[in-house]
Amino acid sequence: MTCRVSSGFSGTCSIPWNLKQHSGFQRHHTGILSYLLCSFRVILCAALAAACSGSVCGQSLVGPDPGLPSAPEPQSTTPPDNQKTGMVSGTVIDPNGSVVQGATVTLSRNGHPYAVLQSGSNGQFNFPGLPTGSFTVTVTGANMGTGRSPDITLAAGEVSYLKPIVLPVSGGTTSVVVTANQDELAEEEVHIAESQRVLGIVPNFYTSFNWNAPPMNGREKFQLAWRSFFDPVTPFEAGAIAGGEQIVGAYPGFGSGATGFGKRYGAAVANTFISRMLNDAVFPAILRQDPRYFYKGTGTTRSRAVYAMEQAVMTRGNNGRQQVAYSHFLAYFATGGISNLYYPDANRGAALVFENGLIEIAGDAAANLLREFVLPRFTNREPRHSSKVP
Repeated sequence: MTCRVSSGFSGTCSIPWNLKQHSGFQRHHTGILSYLLCSFRVILCAALAAACSGSVCGQSLVGPDPGLPSAPEPQSTTPPDNQKTGMVSGTVIDPNGSVVQGATVTLSRNGHPYAVLQSGSNGQFNFPGLPTGSFTVTVTGANMGTGRSPDITLAAGEVSYLKPIVLPVSGGTTSVVVTANQDELAEEEVHIAESQRVLGIVPNFYTSFNWNAPPMNGREKFQLAWRSFFDPVTPFEAGAIAGGEQIVGAYPGFGSGATGFGKRYGAAVANTFISRMLNDAVFPAILRQDPRYFYKGTGTTRSRAVYAMEQAVMTRGNNGRQQVAYSHFLAYFATGGISNLYYPDANRGAALVFENGLIEIAGDAAANLLREFVLPRFTNREPRHSSKVP
């Protein structure tokens, strides 16, 4: 049986929790230690962050980070309308690829202004709740030119992700027309995710700091899950899990000594691989859901904490909307069921599959709180659109 608690960083980690056959004191304490080992990455990242943060250690880690991208909060002038279901999102940059904050972004419908807002601190803008129809985005900035999108035709419930709109530094007579290519943007987001590490060591691949990041397609989900599993940190995680189980004598059917450690290590690797593929690739691809956690970074501490914990049972669909995280639930229970094939008979049992599912949800909620309040300060990231102008 397996308890696959999300590590909150490079995907998921899996730890056996089939301890129902243990009794009394040993079952209680062994279960607790196994769960703590499952949080190995979370504890490691937090400890490293505290040790290396210097003056940051004395500061509050729960406030919004002004240096990080945040979810845009547009002040729309959109008049009331019925059946507003679509969304248009994009980013404003200058010719050097740097984001432009405070640019005036105007959404026009049928040639008439429909909504106006300012680009956020990360240069992003977001027009939610739009009806069907034809739209155009025009961007202007102080001492800069004008950028304009091509015509955007929204169907009911459609989400349109624009390529970054470039504002020229010359006078206001120059205009730049951009075209949308969602696949290119999604591929770029995957490459950025693969570079994210806490203190340059522990992967943080499954945190997106781009609130308007386009959804990954099935190939990209498998690509990121595969890259996450074969990261150099993964074998050390499995070794720590197996070593802890060996010390407390968990799963005595595996035996003791080098042979017992080898079996526990193999089971830990198998658990990690199965859960990562199912939770981050297979089921998200089938159900068209996004396996990433989207950093909010704005609002009150309470609202951000509620959002982080909600993402343990909710996720973003490929249509850009919040959905029940069916892909996560199926992965939790399927991983536990498959582990019955290679764990000792004494530690197998269908009843614990459902119990472990609840434990994994709680683990995801705890990991998401670290993703929202602690780890962003210590995660290195590549700048977006810095290499060339689209």
